[in-house]
Amino acid sequence: MLKQTVSTVASIKTAALSAIWTFPSVLLSALVIGWAAEAAQFLFSQGLALAILAWLQTLPEFAVEAVIAWEAGTDPQKVHLVTANFTGSLRLLVGLGWPMIYFTTVFFRKRKPGEKKWLNIKLEGEHAVEVLGLLPPILYFVIIVLKGTLSLFDSVILFLMYVGYLYILRKIPAQDQEKIEEAGRVPRWILKQKPLKRDLSIAFLFIIGGIWLYLVAEPFLHSMLALATFLGASQFVFIQWVSPFLTEFPEKVTAFNWARQVKKAPMGLMNMISSNINQWTVLVAMIPIVYSLSSGKISVIHFDSHQKVEIFLTIVQSALGMILLANMEFRWYEALGLFSLWLLQFVIPSIREEITWVYLFWLYVELILAFAGKRKLKAFNEFRGLVKKHF
Repeated sequence: MLKQTVSTVASIKTAALSAIWTFPSVLLSALVIGWAAEAAQFLFSQGLALAILAWLQTLPEFAVEAVIAWEAGTDPQKVHLVTANFTGSLRLLVGLGWPMIYFTTVFFRKRKPGEKKWLNIKLEGEHAVEVLGLLPPILYFVIIVLKGTLSLFDSVILFLMYVGYLYILRKIPAQDQEKIEEAGRVPRWILKQKPLKRDLSIAFLFIIGGIWLYLVAEPFLHSMLALATFLGASQFVFIQWVSPFLTEFPEKVTAFNWARQVKKAPMGLMNMISSNINQWTVLVAMIPIVYSLSSGKISVIHFDSHQKVEIFLTIVQSALGMILLANMEFRWYEALGLFSLWLLQFVIPSIREEITWVYLFWLYVELILAFAGKRKLKAFNEFRGLVKKHF
């Protein structure tokens, strides 16, 4: 017993020492690739720049999900963990990430005399692509829940959805050159260089930041997870909440950094949404592939009733989030509502089915208001305008 205690204490000490260098390393790498994305939006569309950023930021998340899917392929007892990670990750983004973007903006905003404290984060027209980019995978996941399986065929469909999303982003023009002065100090300096030096600098920041993030992600994750395990987190909580929170940490750093300025807050929010789309499509598409490779044959993942509840809860939360942003604004009560419902399901897991009904009711109300003309879903008109203009 004493030997085990000494070993545990030694493990925690090692994890704590590892965190001393991995934590600032993750922060720095996240800022570096954030600078690259902020500069890149003036060379091609902001959405495409954020899609590249999201890929680099979610590498740790992909690695964790791949390990879970691989182990599930050889051990049927672990199949239930396959959905825990990606549903937890997606719900964290919408329930914690989006609201924190809003409240960070409010906290750091310098109010002028007479201005209201609770502002609305106003999205730009091109952001309709990201907002509506959530719709196809969300709708397709309703089919996945109804059939109760995840197969290689689903992987193909989800992957094609993401390719289509990138194709649309590629058609959107770059940011106006007049907005360069609004960029941060480092991106602004890069953009004022000669074209070759500018392009190489952006590529260098993406590459060096991405490589550094990849190298430090594993020791950072292990050090934080060792501490979480020591504090008594269960395996399911660990995989559904602790692991996604840590693997999403790089994107939170970048997004919250942008959220400190009102003008850049929409970009921070789109950073989160780009990660949402990435995970709804490519991340989930990867699962049956890794699962089949591990099992040594073409395999289908079958969901039990608990997994279906988890996935459906994730679907209705994301659907509500998309509808709330479809008016091209993010309001204080929307941020507070999304956060409160996420916090309730986190603190009291037993009421998740009740929370699902609350999400559904709120979604129903928003749709009724939209059809009655009381709430305008501007994103659909904005998207239609973008298609007419650039296709």
